[in-house]
Amino acid sequence: MMAIKLVLNKVSPEKVFMVSVLVVNGGNYLYNLILGRLLGPEAYSEAALLITLVLVLSFLGMTFQLVTAKFVILFSNDDRVALKHLLYKYALIFGLLIGIILFAFSKNLQEIFHTESDLLFKTFAVSVPLYFLMSVNRGRYQGKQEYQKLSMTYQAEMWSRLFITLGLLVLLPFNSAFIVALGIGLSFVFGLIPTTLDIESFTKEVTLSKENKRKVISFVALTTCYELTQIIINNSDILLVKHYFDNVTAGLYSSLAMIGRVVYFIAWMFVMLLLPAVVQKQKDGEATAPLLMKYVGYVGVLSVTIIICCAVFPELIVQLMFGEAYLSMAPLLWQYALATSLFAISNIFAYYFLSLDQYLPVILSGILGISQIIMIMFFHSSLYIVVQVQIIAMVSLLVAQLLYFTHNTILNKIV
Repeated sequence: MMAIKLVLNKVSPEKVFMVSVLVVNGGNYLYNLILGRLLGPEAYSEAALLITLVLVLSFLGMTFQLVTAKFVILFSNDDRVALKHLLYKYALIFGLLIGIILFAFSKNLQEIFHTESDLLFKTFAVSVPLYFLMSVNRGRYQGKQEYQKLSMTYQAEMWSRLFITLGLLVLLPFNSAFIVALGIGLSFVFGLIPTTLDIESFTKEVTLSKENKRKVISFVALTTCYELTQIIINNSDILLVKHYFDNVTAGLYSSLAMIGRVVYFIAWMFVMLLLPAVVQKQKDGEATAPLLMKYVGYVGVLSVTIIICCAVFPELIVQLMFGEAYLSMAPLLWQYALATSLFAISNIFAYYFLSLDQYLPVILSGILGISQIIMIMFFHSSLYIVVQVQIIAMVSLLVAQLLYFTHNTILNKIV
């Protein structure tokens, strides 16, 4: 026991968080693999739709998390208390609004995505406010670089979702999509562990100064715009495939997306570490570009490794992860991995500039995200074409981000 404590004391909180993220990603993949094998392609398409909605929700929640993280670093004393007060209220209001919209339009969503029932959307809608409160909690831990507590929230959410969903699927004779939605909703409750939510956050009369409130609102607007582009780029392909193709094809494509996105999910770990580090260095007047290059290098090496593995062993990977029913997707695996790798690298650049309050990368991402949707709407004769369209869009996005970084580094000396 003493030996374990000594080892943990020598390991930095950042490394603990990195290991934790790898475990969470592994658990989420296990969750998807079990559902894919247990349900089969057709039923899995509805479960994958819910998982995609969670990803959409995570991007919206990331707005609150990043805003909280940044200003926890920049603010202190009463301003920090006022920030907590403000963001918990905004998170609750925004979460209720999104939940009400999803609940009210559940029938429309059922028709658009061809699901058996609208109950899965209603069940998911009820749990939405919890996610935004959880995001503010996570932002506080991220900003204060309390990575052990941050790790605990992700671990609690992931493991509870896995075990609750599988347990309910075994015990209850209900529609599988409804059970998945229920498991997801309950996992948000566990994601509040450890919680910093208290009554004072909603009742104490504290306000930010006008100048600081303007800074917060400005960053909220910027971050919201960027997270919306993330939603468009990272999820529009699955939603459009679910709309344009039959359920079996949509389920097959969802398995491809879950395997191919491994690069993006691991790159997210570096984003979590990058933002508070960049904000702190900028506050202290230190160089930030070397930090960016370090994380881009990590993600680049990881991307190349995964793309090569997907190109050399596509059938083995698909069969091991999802089974023989999904083998028709094997030829597209390395191409989808390439598209997500390009996106993951450009995402590191974008979050770097977001940390520095740079607006143009957000606009670039928005333009490319919308262009991806438009191209898929016009070119969707096959899944092969859908993947090719994404590669074109992501190459364009990464080139644009590199040009912007080079321009700022040379002319404006952002170092």
